[in-house]
Amino acid sequence: MRHHAPAALALLLALTAWAAAAPPCTIDALVTTLDPDAHPERIVLDTAWRLPPGYAPTDLVPVSQAGFSSDLLLRAIVIDDLRALRDAAEDDAVHLAVQSAYRSEAYQERVHQGWVRLLGAERAAAVSARPGHSEHQLGTALDLRSADGPPAWELEDWAATAEGAWVAEHAARFGFVVSYPRDALDVTCYDYEPWHLRWVGRAAAADASASGLAYRAWLYLHHPPTAPPRP
Repeated sequence: MRHHAPAALALLLALTAWAAAAPPCTIDALVTTLDPDAHPERIVLDTAWRLPPGYAPTDLVPVSQAGFSSDLLLRAIVIDDLRALRDAAEDDAVHLAVQSAYRSEAYQERVHQGWVRLLGAERAAAVSARPGHSEHQLGTALDLRSADGPPAWELEDWAATAEGAWVAEHAARFGFVVSYPRDALDVTCYDYEPWHLRWVGRAAAADASASGLAYRAWLYLHHPPTAPPRP
């Protein structure tokens, strides 16, 4: 069995790195010190870290510019890669639609409170980001669905559909990561959402995908957030 030692050691090191890179999910309201306009791909947004209060991108454009039949908004920097993803999917006879894109902090407040009323605060925290903590507020995250189907969260597992499987396999090629993969609640802080994509650019998406880490863990490993000095 000695010849299996290097593989076992590599697995142990990978698991250790995962645990070290992704600290436990805690409830806090730490404001990122990074500029969301300049470095949206480096910003950790989880149950502890949030955007500056009231932050809103200034370069929002409709996703119709990427070929989708929708007036939902994303940052302009996302559009070229989103168009390329959509075109490649269409070439493979995979038809996607955008269910949700940019959300303001006020809109996310309404979304989150709806879940709190439905599930209670503790459970809602795992299925819906609190206002200020949502990747949607960055303007670089979106929820997809099958073009002829219901919202993806109404299905047992959207990743089991042709569209969801295609996205899981190809998203990183176009600069997108699935922020909340399966069986990773303790790492990502949120439930499995195969439909939720975050644009991080092709280099970061390729590196994160090759690492096998959920994007939150990858960020803590490569761009760990730092809190501003206390007064």
